[in-house]
Amino acid sequence: MPKAQKGKAAEKVVHPFSRKAAYLAREEIRLKKKERQKNDKATRLSSIGEKLLWFQGELDPAKTAYTRKEACDVIERYLQRFDSELEQIELMNGIKGRQGRLHGAREDVIKQTIERERAQYEGIGFEIPDIINAKHLKTFREWTGDLKKLPNIKLRKVSKKGLDTRNEGEEKNEAEEDDNEEEDDLDDEQLDEMVLMTDD
Repeated sequence: MPKAQKGKAAEKVVHPFSRKAAYLAREEIRLKKKERQKNDKATRLSSIGEKLLWFQGELDPAKTAYTRKEACDVIERYLQRFDSELEQIELMNGIKGRQGRLHGAREDVIKQTIERERAQYEGIGFEIPDIINAKHLKTFREWTGDLKKLPNIKLRKVSKKGLDTRNEGEEKNEAEEDDNEEEDDLDDEQLDEMVLMTDD
């Protein structure tokens, strides 16, 4: 008959000032930091994904590429996406006999978001999917909304300032230059592959 095993001895208590206690504390801090970074990244990706899905829903299926002016029009519509919700909040607050503001926190968040996005659009540029380049627009249209494939979508900053100073001819030249740069990149890759094949 096998011997009955004795119950496991209770784990040793770690002295609070020992090296092992310091190691355990560092490990716990590292795990918390890793979890926080993971959550921050997930939040950032989901907000970018929502924005891109909105833009995807607004695209005209007949167009193969947009001009900078048309892209600015789409951005203007994006900046006005909260208008109906703000009107509803104003109606709720405009009812006589009500004291205080209903949905005040939501209204403040919306207004701050609109101010920040408008400042980006009128300043350094608002980041949108690259709908000006035909190849990138095709890739964006094929995107299914999967956040894992988000890095495949090329983004471009579009500013209201740049719209006033550029004309259509410059936009076409810029789009052609983008295409030429991509072709040059492909040529470099093909050359590298050919060099590797000859070395074998």
